[in-house]
Amino acid sequence: MDMMDQVQEVLDKLRPYLQRDGGDVQLVDVEEGIVKLRLMGACGSCPSSTITLKAGIERALVEEIPGIKEVQQVF
Repeated sequence: MDMMDQVQEVLDKLRPYLQRDGGDVQLVDVEEGIVKLRLMGACGSCPSSTITLKAGIERALVEEIPGIKEVQQVF
């Protein structure tokens, strides 16, 4: 399983929580341990999206997948 698949698997576990609030997340790319995500729906314009990205998604990815260093939001 490559890193993109691993990231997608973790995102699939988190997705129901985002969707419950009217949002979603799309995996754009994984490059040298940096995950690039696009927040969609309510998450795209939510003032808490940076906290969701860093405290929620990044923490889960760094904990579960060796080699992940950071999550960046792309628009």
